[in-house]
Amino acid sequence: MIEPDHETLSVRRQCCLLGFSRSGWYAARDRQDSVEDVVLMNEIDRLYTKWPWYGSRRIREMLRREKGLQVNRKRIQRLMRRMGIAGVMPRPKTSRRCPEHRVYPYLLRGVEVSRPDQVWSTDITYVPVGSGYMYLVAVMDWHTRYVLSWELSNTLDSSFCVEALQASLLRGKPEIFNTDQGSQFTAQAFTSVLRDAGIRISMDGRGRALDNVFVERLWRSVKDEDIYLHAYETVPELFRGLIRYFRYYNEERPHQGLAYRTPAEAYRGEAGVESRGRPAPLGLDKGGRRPERALAGPRKPDPSPP
Repeated sequence: MIEPDHETLSVRRQCCLLGFSRSGWYAARDRQDSVEDVVLMNEIDRLYTKWPWYGSRRIREMLRREKGLQVNRKRIQRLMRRMGIAGVMPRPKTSRRCPEHRVYPYLLRGVEVSRPDQVWSTDITYVPVGSGYMYLVAVMDWHTRYVLSWELSNTLDSSFCVEALQASLLRGKPEIFNTDQGSQFTAQAFTSVLRDAGIRISMDGRGRALDNVFVERLWRSVKDEDIYLHAYETVPELFRGLIRYFRYYNEERPHQGLAYRTPAEAYRGEAGVESRGRPAPLGLDKGGRRPERALAGPRKPDPSPP
């Protein structure tokens, strides 16, 4: 019954007229998403994947042009914040970091990345599934574009990022690990794993989205070549599809930037890691089991409106 983007009535006034607290409404809103919001987020994700430099204004105009949707810009901004995305234009405070967390300097300015395990990086993206959505994190070797690990989650906490990091360290160890300034990566639980392993931590400057451009290109490939084509309806289907895709991406897909070698050929050949043995397929633990987090359902709207 509450319309957060109402043109004339504020949320405070609407809550007053309906006879319940504004804080209660905000708490309920944060726990659920309307069906309409999920559909709109999926459309925003498609546009953002195609044109990652688009901000809320351009996305609003594209939604009007392509879909005929009359959407308030504030609503688009709110949904983009929930998805964890922002247009990749240089501007202050594009990363949602926690003020209490330490931010590390960017170490890669002017550095030539010329070998495997020199620099790894990670990022999170929004993934539509059925009538809900999940979040996907991946760890990548910069030089060879090899995907070392990935995890799915239905929340944006730091724990699934830590799990992906720990899984990647079973395959090797980089000299430098680069992230953005998101709260998941500045959290003590994440940075402590890197420090304990003796890995130097690098973080993108605010408004410098191109600092992590290789992972951004990975997201476009994953979505255009797999997720949008298959339109997975359930999390298990999505999970199995990502196992297939990342195996294809690493082992079979030739990369122009690697002289048409696959990332696996470049990573294992140049790093000389054949002797390490083959780890379990990405997304599975050492025993070949599916991790419990991947069994969690997607974020879904509550069937009964507030």
